[in-house]
Amino acid sequence: MTIQFFDLAGGDVNVRFSPNCWRIRMALLHKGLPFDDIPLRFVDKEPIAFSGQKLLPVIRDGNRSVNDSWDIAVYLEAAYPEKPKLFGGSQAMALCNMIRFWVQGSVHRAIQRLIIVDILDALDQRDKAYFRSTREARLGMTLEQFRVSPAEGVQELRNALQPARDTLQYQPFLCGPAPAFADYLLFGAFMWSRAVSQIKLLEHGDPVYAWRERMLDLHNGAARKAPGRGA
Repeated sequence: MTIQFFDLAGGDVNVRFSPNCWRIRMALLHKGLPFDDIPLRFVDKEPIAFSGQKLLPVIRDGNRSVNDSWDIAVYLEAAYPEKPKLFGGSQAMALCNMIRFWVQGSVHRAIQRLIIVDILDALDQRDKAYFRSTREARLGMTLEQFRVSPAEGVQELRNALQPARDTLQYQPFLCGPAPAFADYLLFGAFMWSRAVSQIKLLEHGDPVYAWRERMLDLHNGAARKAPGRGA
């Protein structure tokens, strides 16, 4: 049975901007698992009521539903051990978990400060009030107050990326000679920006830039072909 993958969509239903959903899209492609791509907006909660919560991504695999990008990846690795590995063992999974928290704590915040108003602009009209109210409550300030200038934000991001930059001077992917879930964790953050913003995040000579180009070409260029603003 084909997996159902519920993904977050913008005002243009073909624009998929969620970094967490991109992790799972790339994981499914990595595993070579067929899936039905089901776009939802923030306010479309009813189609995932079966999952018992309201956040994306969600997958439904037969009678099993899983939410949260990390839990989905762990499930896919256990359920399809014969397919290409996302982690490659318990020790690798534990280290990948550290990378998850680094990406979410440092990289996501730096990118969010740059693109938060761009995200709002990319949303369906029904989602705009929801996005503004929930994010401003979480941040304790307006979106406009949270946003930083490109010069300040890009420098913050490039500083946060130093561990990846150092690693990628020695190997083509974070996981070594081939990509795995740690790469998808970081790559999802770049697809977040690519979908909604034209801010230039990386310089051509940066090893992270070269890595991102390789990631865009994976799986027949699925990410490179995705609609968005393309920066």
